[in-house]
Amino acid sequence: MKLETERLILREWRRSDLDDLVEGLGNFAVAEWLALVPHPYTRSHANAWFDYCAIGAKKRPRRSYDFAIVLKSEAKVIGGVSLDCIDRLHGTAGGGIWINAKYHHQGYGTEAFTARLVFAFERLQLRRIENGFLRGNGGSRRMLEKLGYKMEGVKRKRFLCLADRKLKDECLMALLKEDWRGRRIGPLKKNPGGPS
Repeated sequence: MKLETERLILREWRRSDLDDLVEGLGNFAVAEWLALVPHPYTRSHANAWFDYCAIGAKKRPRRSYDFAIVLKSEAKVIGGVSLDCIDRLHGTAGGGIWINAKYHHQGYGTEAFTARLVFAFERLQLRRIENGFLRGNGGSRRMLEKLGYKMEGVKRKRFLCLADRKLKDECLMALLKEDWRGRRIGPLKKNPGGPS
């Protein structure tokens, strides 16, 4: 499974991504906003992630897609984006994103998240995408608002963040297909094999 935008390729994770994954999630400035990512993030953690993704990709019906975000110009994994908890009956899903701190403020997160929305709404025919972020993560909130998401609430002390061992609130936002502003970076360029 592969999605492609102007600057990025979103594809399944590979064991060869290990060094890029450890580099990206090993930075506390990234890990502190991800509830389930420990700090320090080790090669052992990365290998456990690859095992998890391999199992999820084999399940049918498929309930999640976990993509490595590859920057074409460098052939480097600069982050990850997921579409998970897919409920085909209700047409809903969740998920998240992270970007290596060296590549922040360049629009890569918005570009990858937009590709994920095109995939979810147009290819999977979902109708509602929910996303949360830890309170204080202004970058995530701004990106979601730019894409048309609406705030729906806060789950107080929802997560014990593994990076800093602090209890953190989760802010909940959602986007309905009919409310989507269509602020796309462009259509997906390729879809070898289609969704599975």
